[in-house]
Amino acid sequence: MKTKKILLPTDFSDNAWNAITYALEFFKSEVCKFYVLHTYTPTFYRLDYMLGGPTYSALPDMGVDVAQAGLEKTMININLKFKNPKHKFETLSAFNTLTNEVMELTATKDFDMIVMGTQGATGAKEIFLGTNTVHIIRKSKIPVLAVPAGSKFRGIKSVVFATDYAKSYKEKDLQVLSNLLSAQKAKLTVLYIKEDYDLADEQQMNKEMLVRYFKKFKPLFVEERGKLMPHAVHEYIAEHENELLVMMKRKHSFFERLLIQQNTDAIGFHTTVPFLAIPEMLDTKTTKP
Repeated sequence: MKTKKILLPTDFSDNAWNAITYALEFFKSEVCKFYVLHTYTPTFYRLDYMLGGPTYSALPDMGVDVAQAGLEKTMININLKFKNPKHKFETLSAFNTLTNEVMELTATKDFDMIVMGTQGATGAKEIFLGTNTVHIIRKSKIPVLAVPAGSKFRGIKSVVFATDYAKSYKEKDLQVLSNLLSAQKAKLTVLYIKEDYDLADEQQMNKEMLVRYFKKFKPLFVEERGKLMPHAVHEYIAEHENELLVMMKRKHSFFERLLIQQNTDAIGFHTTVPFLAIPEMLDTKTTKP
């Protein structure tokens, strides 16, 4: 059985710990190795840091001490509260920005998924995720599961897959969602927000492909009319008490509209359920959850 490799970024906040506990419950029945990552950046960059990092610094680096202490405490808490023989752990710390370190690690470590916490909107352009989360989702070539503050894992019974049917899907693009539905024995709702026109011929063909692919799960296909993205997605989730929102990460799609909204009033729309962003695999290997 393949061991899944899951990256867990942490800043030692309550939100980060909440995401870690969610991940350990989410994957409790699967053989996994979790990598707990903390990154730190000093308030100013000294020449010795630029040359060789803290190892070469003549002055003590508080970031290293804080990182080590925080990671040790995190592992103590994990070992006290979660005793799962299927799970192994490794801690990582780095002098780097979080986004850069995550991108560098995912390029070499062959992770299956990133699970991280969210803090809600942090600026006029951020609609429902913290800045770090948005940046990582945009750049990541592997699935990212964003867990809102306070969201507890109680099983996944119902999943919403939001789509605009604008582009066709390859089967390998949908494998992550298919595996998740099988593992969690969850029901699937495919949600299309109809803002104006009826489905074009190409959209109808793409919808029919999803009907065939997910046939064994007996999905519910829903069209919400007369509502605007991304508000309609949040409203549907809130009204139907779904446990997970899934979207395919594509450029120039309504996925990006969900992440970024220029109107400042959109800041009030925060995700209330975990959000799984799945990148198009293109010609890379298929990633399984």
